[in-house]
Amino acid sequence: MAAGTNDFTLLNTIKYPDDLRKLKVEQLPQLCKELRNDILKELSVNPGHLASSIGAIELTVALHYVYNTPYDRLVWDVGHQAYGHKILTGRKDSFCTNRKLHGIRPFPSPFESEYDSFVCGHASNSISAALGMAVAAKKTGHDDRHVIAIIGDGAMSGGLAFEGLNNVSTTPNDMLIVLNDNNMSIDRSVGGLKQSLIKLNTNETYNRVRFKASKWLNSKGYLNDDRRKGIIRLNNALKSAISHQQNIFEGLNIRYFGPFDGHNVIELVRVLRQLKEMKGPKLLHLHTIKGHGYAPAEKDPTTWHAPGCFNIDAEKRIETDETGIPPKFQTVFGETLLELAKTNSRIVGVTPAMPTGCSMNIMMKAMPNRTFDVGIAEGHAVTFAAGMAKDGLLPFCNIYSSFAQRSYDNIIHDVAILRLPVVLCLDRAGLVGEDGATHHGAFDIAALRPIPNLTIASPMDEHELRNLMYTAQLEGKGPFVIRYPRGHGVLVDWRNKFEEIKVGTGRRLKDGNDVAVLTVGPIGNIAAKAIAKVEKDTDGRISIAHYDMRFIKPMDEKLLEEIGRKFHKIVTVEDGVRAGGFGSAVLEWMADHGHQCRMIRIGLPDMFVEHGTVDELRHITGTDADAIASAILEVHES
Repeated sequence: MAAGTNDFTLLNTIKYPDDLRKLKVEQLPQLCKELRNDILKELSVNPGHLASSIGAIELTVALHYVYNTPYDRLVWDVGHQAYGHKILTGRKDSFCTNRKLHGIRPFPSPFESEYDSFVCGHASNSISAALGMAVAAKKTGHDDRHVIAIIGDGAMSGGLAFEGLNNVSTTPNDMLIVLNDNNMSIDRSVGGLKQSLIKLNTNETYNRVRFKASKWLNSKGYLNDDRRKGIIRLNNALKSAISHQQNIFEGLNIRYFGPFDGHNVIELVRVLRQLKEMKGPKLLHLHTIKGHGYAPAEKDPTTWHAPGCFNIDAEKRIETDETGIPPKFQTVFGETLLELAKTNSRIVGVTPAMPTGCSMNIMMKAMPNRTFDVGIAEGHAVTFAAGMAKDGLLPFCNIYSSFAQRSYDNIIHDVAILRLPVVLCLDRAGLVGEDGATHHGAFDIAALRPIPNLTIASPMDEHELRNLMYTAQLEGKGPFVIRYPRGHGVLVDWRNKFEEIKVGTGRRLKDGNDVAVLTVGPIGNIAAKAIAKVEKDTDGRISIAHYDMRFIKPMDEKLLEEIGRKFHKIVTVEDGVRAGGFGSAVLEWMADHGHQCRMIRIGLPDMFVEHGTVDELRHITGTDADAIASAILEVHES
């Protein structure tokens, strides 16, 4: 069957996994083809995460076929690969709403389905969560419950995954870890673990004999827990000596099986059935191809990770004409970083597995020896950058805002205390759109603002981003945080001549007498439209001043003093949580300095914001131009 055909004979008979289990095992390859084609058909017009999901089809079908879900727990890591899982678990008819406002969620969530056992979105948490569930099963009388963690090779590079593995090896459990090894995260996976996975090879016949022997010994009463652990340790040591190959998993007393072909669904069913009743922790290593079954996604899985709309039969993405459209902020970051690195030999680039997403691949291509992709390991990325900064380099460490949450202690302990010159560039700050609650960069301002020694800034446009990056790399600036959003800026002619911006200075963009609007970051452009609308609608009866504060820390106290003396009615606007954010900082400063004013703070409410387009989410969170205009009118009338 060709990709994109509409023959879903088997798939249309399946609403839940109970229906799937009625099929004969020989029918599963056909079902996999239909499921893959269904995902291709839908994602061609409703963009989402393509390559990961179609690369995990056979694994998904086999898991639901063998295990009694949802009673048995499947714990997905990240969730990029879970579209097949969603379709097979009651969401086939609603899959067309995937990632749309009020539609099904972009990643698995227990709030959406009982088949989604845990929240997904950030990598490397599956093993720890699954171990917790395995322990809970034994403690709550569910001894027959199976728990399976499904983790990719990219997510396995995260520190939390290693912490989980360490605990799995010492905590009584019967869980299964499925390692989906496709040599990818989004960009190619990196690091020593990748090389170890490439070399791992365990003989299938050996594993089968070993499994049967263990069952026989157990049935005769010769294999209690202590004896089994001792035999496993001895066996692992002998195998390592004979094969001249060390196995990190068996070194942790986790039984290792594989690698197997992750696209042979019949073989997967056979192997999973063998492992299902085996006691103790186990790891099944599968080799898969990201984008399997669709040629362009196999050839270029990075581009086809989330390709947007595409023509299935033509095998081409549908490109939009961006002539005359301002560039994306991440593109400006990438081009500017290379430009600065050419003149400052101390500059190096660090990214945790997102060189393409953050555009550090621009410098990586030109200066491969000065850029470092450390894998999905945000905490390590920050501390690694700190170590380089301590001994003379000037790292630009680019992390998505929501992922930077995972490096919070590293920022405090390893960067801020020593005032090290690390430039943290927080991409995807603010609302990000269709990826939803796990990916919105909502909390960075409120989280970072209390930390001593940090400079925190947000550019209103591309020129400001370039100037802030230029300023951050100058001598003596210390830890410097620059936050900017996902998507396009506002300037077509963006490549300005660099100018230093004095740290802690804002700017008055527009004079006014009645209301002061204080903004930080690109949301200031939306506020400017709201200001113009109010003044037009009131025939100029309301005079509104607009201040771009630029810096959240330190704030421009001279400008704040001017505002506090002149205005008693203030609106603050930010693309982050209202609680503890930029508006709170202004309010605190005014109170501390004796200025009494009526203030309305606009920012994200105290809730996890769902998924949808950024414009839709701005509307429902009260951060769009209409909401800002309403706040100006409200504060003026109060």
